[in-house]
Amino acid sequence: MATRTYREAVDHLNSLQSNAATLEAVRASGGRLSQFAIPEMVEYLARIGYSASLSLRVATSDLNKLNVIHITGTKGKGSTSAFTDSIIRRAKPDWKVGLYTSPHLVAVRERIRINGAPISEELFTKYFFEVWDKLKHNTKTANPQTPVMPGYFRFITLLAFHTFLELQVDATILEVGVGGRYDSTNIVPKPVVTGITALGLDHTAILGKTLKDIAWQKAGIFKEGAPALTVEQPEEGMTVLKEQAAELKASEFVVVPPVSGLSEVKLGLAGSHQYQNATLAVHLAKKFLALQANEQFESELPPAFVDGLKSARWPGRCQTVPDPAHAGTTWFLDGAHTLESLQCCMQWFISPDVALRPSSQGEKRSRVLIFNCTSGRSGNTFLGAMLSSAADLLKKHGSDEEAASLFDQVVFCANVTYADGGFKGDLTTLAIPESDLAHLKTQHELADAWASLVPSFPKEKIHVLPSIEHAVNVVRKASAAGETEVDVLVAGSLHLVGGVIEVAGLSHVAL
Repeated sequence: MATRTYREAVDHLNSLQSNAATLEAVRASGGRLSQFAIPEMVEYLARIGYSASLSLRVATSDLNKLNVIHITGTKGKGSTSAFTDSIIRRAKPDWKVGLYTSPHLVAVRERIRINGAPISEELFTKYFFEVWDKLKHNTKTANPQTPVMPGYFRFITLLAFHTFLELQVDATILEVGVGGRYDSTNIVPKPVVTGITALGLDHTAILGKTLKDIAWQKAGIFKEGAPALTVEQPEEGMTVLKEQAAELKASEFVVVPPVSGLSEVKLGLAGSHQYQNATLAVHLAKKFLALQANEQFESELPPAFVDGLKSARWPGRCQTVPDPAHAGTTWFLDGAHTLESLQCCMQWFISPDVALRPSSQGEKRSRVLIFNCTSGRSGNTFLGAMLSSAADLLKKHGSDEEAASLFDQVVFCANVTYADGGFKGDLTTLAIPESDLAHLKTQHELADAWASLVPSFPKEKIHVLPSIEHAVNVVRKASAAGETEVDVLVAGSLHLVGGVIEVAGLSHVAL
């Protein structure tokens, strides 16, 4: 057999993507289709040769060998996972630590990391086809309704489990994709510890429209005999978490207290909101190391933990990237895509160290906003919240700038990578309805919302563009026009951020 390539693996993987119609069916079902996810995932796991149990109570499940820290939440679950991974790697430098997160920014391999680094193209290809071939050759399903091949996210989750088991990791930090209870990651019978970050409203069509509904979904990762940790939550969410911890027989339910000395640490991830995520990560790591390595800590914040917090990296979230090829252009990347996270994004961006820092040339910088969001989310609400936050923050920091003139140009573009309509293989998405893409419906709605919110904004400075490459070209023209330094805020979508990193040539400095 001819050697199969990474490109072929990515193409095969993309063939498993849900199209827009399938995603709409899940939303229309009120999330009921999600309830089949756990039995189907258990079935897929068995078909690739691993022991599993539908009851999730079998202590001999192969997945228990992964020594899992399972993390969910609405805001900060990825950052908390990155902090936890970094802490454990510093505390146990001789360990092999697996990290599974989503989505990826530029290469799908980013989702599966060993000791902080994405697995190589060679390893990804090897393990990918081992899983793919087993599923293709063993097509017998227990439930006739179970598709022979899993969807995109389910497949990558199976691939992560297979990779970590093959490489015999000592610890696994496992980030939930969406929700928790019915998420594809939620088939580990006995994680070592579970954690829930701040709750908020997101994916409401699938998870429910109230904080109680969402808390119930997130709390589904709690397991019998495993500690359940969380941060301070709104009362209606906290009540549900406590009830579920008791019902699911977690060994303890802990609302993590502040960590002495943490506020003095300069975290590797920018933004004041990261201190809450770092607090949860410290407690998750301590609990995990106490249970797995019998570690006892005299200090609230051991030196190895401080090192881990300082060196944590999580690309595309409140990230500053000086353009390596265009002096004077600086990219500010944040994949924030919920109301709360966009407000955190603005708190980070409009600060004395970021957008309000002094210009080296002593004159006002040119600022560009590149923004996109999914058609199901309200652009008017998002943009309005960003502008409102901007006004408050400019006043707070004593700036005489107005929110309406914070940006000199705004760009609303589709998440298509290139100007010819093509995608970089790893960034291919089938989730955008073709009619929406053809007419740039979402982007025109965003432009109309901006014009309505900021009537004084010059119409010729509001761009609706069909690709990320077109958007980057707007920035290049601003830079080439001899304008002063150019600051670019990219927000609203991690897929957009990943595309900008790819097209603007930032991969080797941003990732």
